[in-house]
Amino acid sequence: MAKQRVLSGVQPTGNLHLGNYLGAIRNWVEHQSQYDNFFCVVDLHAITVPHNPATLAADTYAIAALYLACGIDLQYSTIFVQSHVSAHSELTWLLNCITPLNWLQDMIQFKEKAVKQGQNVGVGLLDYPVLMAADILLYDADKVPVGEDQKQHIELTRDIVDRLNHLFGKPDQPVLKSPAPLIRTDGARVMSLTDGTKKMSKSDPSDLSRINLLDTPETIQTKIKKCKTDPVRGLTFGDPDRPECNNLLTLYMLMSGKSKEEVAAECADMGWGQFKPLLTETTIAHLKPIQDKYHEIMNEQGYLESVLKDGREKASTIANETLRKVKVALGYSLPR
Repeated sequence: MAKQRVLSGVQPTGNLHLGNYLGAIRNWVEHQSQYDNFFCVVDLHAITVPHNPATLAADTYAIAALYLACGIDLQYSTIFVQSHVSAHSELTWLLNCITPLNWLQDMIQFKEKAVKQGQNVGVGLLDYPVLMAADILLYDADKVPVGEDQKQHIELTRDIVDRLNHLFGKPDQPVLKSPAPLIRTDGARVMSLTDGTKKMSKSDPSDLSRINLLDTPETIQTKIKKCKTDPVRGLTFGDPDRPECNNLLTLYMLMSGKSKEEVAAECADMGWGQFKPLLTETTIAHLKPIQDKYHEIMNEQGYLESVLKDGREKASTIANETLRKVKVALGYSLPR
């Protein structure tokens, strides 16, 4: 029986942080042997907000190298760059033409980000859920690993599939497959170091709000020393009045490999002066193998380029066949 297929990706904007790793990539690594995986660097999504063209290409390669450094295994997974497969853009246009505008205007993330951009908000920000749908649908993905905040986009993707299949398919011959979200419980939402009620984010203007995977030990120590805490002694999970406490304990739990019960017992009587050095030591030790592997990969640029070339070829074969099916269903002529 063929394995189910998984599709996911990360934007090449800024450095990957613990939220990306613990909330997504580590989950990919742990379960990759169970699936046929396609992991892309979604550089087309990166320009839906203002970006730096001088660093986009380098950031793209860095994210691909971090995928490998974090443990993505080419025996089970295909790594490629989104913009290297032109079918992503072409299918997005076709899906745009059957997606009602009000579906996109109702997306929560668009409303939140559009407020920040004001009059400068671009069409791409409104439309990127359709591009995300194209990313998923091109590979006939069964599962899409996402956080809770992206679940609405998977629901939109399913709505687009239903609409396209209804308009252009047959009951016994759907054009596209409908995907399902794959959501991890622990670590799905790693929170900011400066505000335990907000998700850790690359877009936060303060670098102190996150620990990046490539931060030096000295930087990690500084960030944890300065992270927001409270005056209460004794550390507990799940107290709504102590979001930072819950977040930092969760980080320690995920990186130490200990159970929630073990961490709760170990830290029950600790003060922050005792816990912060423990979290610092655990974080540095956990990230060191990733950092060492990353630098090894980046020092062999030819290897990374060969991985992405192989990934592009494999991804293109599948994506172009899906695109052909959609174009045939919509009535397009095909080149002969």
